[in-house]
Amino acid sequence: MTERDKIFARIREALKDPQTPAVHNSHAHEGRPSSIQNLNARQWLPQVGSGFDEQLALFRKNATDLKAEFHLLNNLEESLNLLQDLSIAEKWRKIGSHNGELTNAATKSLGLAVCKTDQRYSVEELESCDVAITECDALIAQTGSVLVTSHSAGGRALSVLPPHHVVIAKRNQLLPDLSEGFALVKERYGSNYPSFVSFITGPSRTGDIERVLVLGAHGPRKLTIVCF
Repeated sequence: MTERDKIFARIREALKDPQTPAVHNSHAHEGRPSSIQNLNARQWLPQVGSGFDEQLALFRKNATDLKAEFHLLNNLEESLNLLQDLSIAEKWRKIGSHNGELTNAATKSLGLAVCKTDQRYSVEELESCDVAITECDALIAQTGSVLVTSHSAGGRALSVLPPHHVVIAKRNQLLPDLSEGFALVKERYGSNYPSFVSFITGPSRTGDIERVLVLGAHGPRKLTIVCF
């Protein structure tokens, strides 16, 4: 069998299962409460623990398995000290960032040149940055992902162009699953829904060429998540 034949064979097999959702029916969920839709979605997604400690442990495991660096610290001061250590070790000269409570504290502490993407900037200047430091909307335990939007993380380009992406988050931003993440965005932004929503799951990677995993193919080679 060719690879194409194998794919179609798996599809035919899946369609025999009565539990397979009828994705072709675009009206299947019209008029149904969002809580019911979320419940149905959770049946197809990995399970998460019910308590904070379980969810935190799951996030740490998933993020680490995906080649992200996760640091759980006690307060903002410890987080800033960690950034100082990273800056020295990696010889940062210029930072890409945006205005925010945590990002402003970080860039002020580091004392380096900063390109802020919520102000006028050039793509060439952002590309010359050694690191991007952003905030986020949430951390998703289920997948080890960082939820960012154009409102929370300085636009579209900041989390893509610099080779190292550092995310600063607070413990209360940890959510159990993807359904809760989408619900948060809807509740937080309402009619001002972001033009860009992304779940960053580990550093950029591809396995397109001979199935060899390559990091940094379409974005940052390194993702560091600092949580306190």
